[in-house]
Amino acid sequence: MFTAPDPGLFRLRVSLRAVLGIGLAVTACEMAGLSRPASITGGLAALLALFTVADPTVRGQAVTTALLPVVGLPVLALATTLHGAPALRDAAWLAVIFTGVYARRWGPLGHALGVFAFMTFFVALLLHVVPGRLPELCAAVMLSLGAASVVRFGVWCIERRTPLPVAAAPLDGRGLARPATRQAFQAVAACAFAIVVGQALSHERWYWAVATVWWIFVNTASRGETLVRGFRRVVGTVTGIAAGLLVAVPLHGDPVPSAALVAACVFGIFYTAALSYSWMIFFVTVLAGLLYGVLGVLSPGLLGLRLAETGAGALGAALAVAFVLPITTHTVTDHWVCRVLRAVHDCTAAAARRLAGDPEADPAFRAAELEALLGRVHSALAPLVHPLNPLRARKARALRVLALLDECAHQARGLADVAADPDASHDTRLMDACRRVETAVETLLGGLPERVLTAPSVVPERHPGAEQALAHLYGLERALVALAAPLHGPSAVRA
Repeated sequence: MFTAPDPGLFRLRVSLRAVLGIGLAVTACEMAGLSRPASITGGLAALLALFTVADPTVRGQAVTTALLPVVGLPVLALATTLHGAPALRDAAWLAVIFTGVYARRWGPLGHALGVFAFMTFFVALLLHVVPGRLPELCAAVMLSLGAASVVRFGVWCIERRTPLPVAAAPLDGRGLARPATRQAFQAVAACAFAIVVGQALSHERWYWAVATVWWIFVNTASRGETLVRGFRRVVGTVTGIAAGLLVAVPLHGDPVPSAALVAACVFGIFYTAALSYSWMIFFVTVLAGLLYGVLGVLSPGLLGLRLAETGAGALGAALAVAFVLPITTHTVTDHWVCRVLRAVHDCTAAAARRLAGDPEADPAFRAAELEALLGRVHSALAPLVHPLNPLRARKARALRVLALLDECAHQARGLADVAADPDASHDTRLMDACRRVETAVETLLGGLPERVLTAPSVVPERHPGAEQALAHLYGLERALVALAAPLHGPSAVRA
């Protein structure tokens, strides 16, 4: 996990920046004389701002960050106002959950605002906030968001030096055909189940079951993805509780070692988030145990209750995706595979135009888009390639699809790198190879809206720089032709 490739040390720098930003936020709250619960609220607000805001541009990130309190503080006030009215409070939280999930249709902005709204309501329940403490918590949120912004956009603006990968647009559709709409209803049903079962387990900590449902639904788009995410959530929670019994409980809330371990957990959350959901939840669970220790309420029984509430939430999520407007794995997988193939086509076309002398063509951008889409395919196919999947033939076909798509991405990256060389050009064989790639994509997709490859007016006979481009194009053609069997054969991938 910690030896996984990290090009440009991007994950390492983002993780260290998170530790710095959250540390500065908590320090600012403490120096302002705010209470310990307020400082924890501020730290969580800074964590969410650094973790969930993922717009592809710095300007977009700044706008989203500025909107977080606009959404979060009214929700915090609502949760605080309804503190003494459980029925109204639960109904309001379900409304926030539906709106937060539905907002994902608007991409990174909607996702970040939805998560922040949910978590501000959660924090009010976690800390048992009463109206008299609302001004202090609002001050902590604003102070912490300001501190996190100073680090993100001033002290350590990584994105100005390292372009972010292009984010894959969310799935489209209309009405109940839109996955975000279906997931909103699924999340509400699962959270309602979690509220009932969670309160049966504990009248004080029932909200952990609801939080489990929420985070299981984050970044999932199909029934299979949600079930796998629920399994990984339970695994991460079990291992995190075991670590908490060994580490957090013996500390008894000692502030100095607890602060050091909290910083380590924050680093772990950010460093492993893109690689393993189970590891991320492991660090989240240990972090929660440490924060409960700082608040003076940590005990082995509390950690056991956390596990039971997590199980209740995971069960609610599983039932909801199975019976409430289900979204099959095949529906989502087919969508993302098609988008990857179109991205392969677009990257090839852009590279060919660049090699033909078009300075406006940008194959590097297309290659980055392809990488983002390929990540979504890996997530969509995760249920089929999971070690516990008993359908071996289907698993083997899914693994074959992933391997061939990875090969396509590898060849497309190489082609984009060659096209970026100002000395590279193409010879008479290059356009023919590009047309064969286009034909292979058309065969898999059943046709493309239009052909974008046109023969150049002047074609040099041969050029050494074109040999490498041709090798990548031939590799692309082979991988695309090989994809026909697992995608369209009698044993095509289905779930």
